[in-house]
Amino acid sequence: MDLTVNLAPHHKMELRLRNPIMTASGTFSNGIEMSRHHDVEALGAIVSKGTTLRPRRGNDTPRTVETPAGMINSIGFQNIGIGALVREIAPIWARWSVPAIVNIMGETLQEYGTLAQRLEGVEGVAGIEVNISCPNVAAGGLEFGQDPRQAAAVVREVAAHSSLPMLVKLTPSVSDIRPIAVAVAEAGAQALTVSNTIPAIAIDVKKRRPVLANVFGGLSGPAVKPVTLRNVYLAAGVVDIPIIASGGAMSGTDVVEFVMAGATAVQIGTASFLDPAAPWRILDEFTRWCEAEGVASVEEIRGVARRRD
Repeated sequence: MDLTVNLAPHHKMELRLRNPIMTASGTFSNGIEMSRHHDVEALGAIVSKGTTLRPRRGNDTPRTVETPAGMINSIGFQNIGIGALVREIAPIWARWSVPAIVNIMGETLQEYGTLAQRLEGVEGVAGIEVNISCPNVAAGGLEFGQDPRQAAAVVREVAAHSSLPMLVKLTPSVSDIRPIAVAVAEAGAQALTVSNTIPAIAIDVKKRRPVLANVFGGLSGPAVKPVTLRNVYLAAGVVDIPIIASGGAMSGTDVVEFVMAGATAVQIGTASFLDPAAPWRILDEFTRWCEAEGVASVEEIRGVARRRD
C-alpha cells in the first residue's frame, strides 16, 4: 500500500510525505518534546508552532476552555521567535527524516517577507506554512485571509523572499472560502491548509464574565469538523493544488472523510491534547481502514465524494 503524498508536485523542491498525517501548528510545539516519547519520523510531516519575528509571551491566563465537543484557545501566538527557531530548533529537525514545516505569522506584509527570508537556506526546514488568519495592522485589523487581494499579496511577498514550498493556511472567517483559495493559488501557493479555528467565546455564569482573559478565542476539535469538511470540499472544487485539511480530525475515519472530500493530507491538532499519541493512533486507524477496503493508495480515494459533481 502506497501512503505517500506530495504537497508541492509542481515545485522544484517537491514536498513528499511518507503518509498524509501531519501535526497542526500550535498543538505539537516544535516536535522536540514529543520526539522523546514517540517516533515523530513515522508521521508525514511536522508543522511548527506559529512563529513571529520576535518572541511573544502570549495572552494572559486563562487561555483555554473546554466546550462541548471541542475547546476554545486564546494563546496569543506565544513562541520563541524566528531567531531562536533557526538557531536552536532547525538543527534538530535537520537530523530527522520527517519534513519540518515552519508556520509563520506577520502583522504587516513586510514582516511576512522578512520571516520568509530568515528561513531561506536553513537546513532542516522543508517548507513554509503561511498563516493568513492574522490581523493586518496596517489595514485596521482585518485578517489578511479575509480579502482575496491581501491574501494574494502575502503569497507574492513570501514567494519573492523564499524558494521553499509554500503552504497557505486559510481562515474560516469568510462567507465563502473559494475566492480566497483561488486568489492564493493563482498567486503561487503550492498547497492550501483548510482551515483555522473558528472565532468563539465562553461565559462563566458564576463570575458573570468571559472565561478567557482575552475574551475571545478560537474554537477547535470535533465540533468544527463538519465546517472544515465543507471548506475542503468547496476549495477542492476550484483549485488544482493539494489541500491539507485542518480542523476536527479525531480518528482514522475522519481522515478518510477529508481525503474523500478532496484533501491530500490531514493535520491532527486538538486530538493531541486529549491523547498525545493521537497522530500515531490515527495513522494506524487510517492505514487499517485502507487495508480493509483494499485501497492501494491515497490518490485512489482522494476526491471520490466529489466525482458526481
